[in-house]
Amino acid sequence: MRLRQLIVEADIAPGAKLNERELAERLQVSRTPLREAIKTLAAEGLVELLPNRGAVAAQLSAQDVADTFEVIAGLEGQSGELAAQRITDPELAEIRALHYEMLAAYTRRDLSTYYRLNARIHECINVAARNPVLTRTYRNVNARLQALRFRSNFDERKWQHAVKEHEAMVQLLATRDAAGLRALLVRHLEHKRDTVLELMKRGELSPAAAVRA
Repeated sequence: MRLRQLIVEADIAPGAKLNERELAERLQVSRTPLREAIKTLAAEGLVELLPNRGAVAAQLSAQDVADTFEVIAGLEGQSGELAAQRITDPELAEIRALHYEMLAAYTRRDLSTYYRLNARIHECINVAARNPVLTRTYRNVNARLQALRFRSNFDERKWQHAVKEHEAMVQLLATRDAAGLRALLVRHLEHKRDTVLELMKRGELSPAAAVRA
């Protein structure tokens, strides 16, 4: 969904009002499917529907960020532990392929493509856990963090560190190290949380900051 991408990649800033007329022209769609898309994103937590203000891009407080990352870290850790026990060879091969594509995007500093592949890898790990309840819960919570996870890569040094953690994830999956992957994924999300909170504190989570990535 193009509207989701605009919010995730901060083309629409957190807290900004969603102007239906302008968005319909920009996305070349009519108001009806646009309104349906807005409702979908509101259900995911990327959009807030406010009385007398209409729809605005969601803006989380520092405490919201800390609380939500705390939950997603636990969910990803559990996903990793179960995936390492249950993943099939074809699933592992797909994750390896996505990882190599992601590395190529990182080398090009193509953050949009990098993030899409990164998110797909996390999704594949979750699916490999083979727990539908866990998958539904993960998707619901993770939807609120998509924009912030994308922007956590604005810090070049920490983006590089995240890439190294992904390399370790693939290795731990390959060796079926369930405990190791659980611990790594929890640390990975804690590092994301710390990066986001630091950027928020410095006032650098803005659309203009994306240019540096």
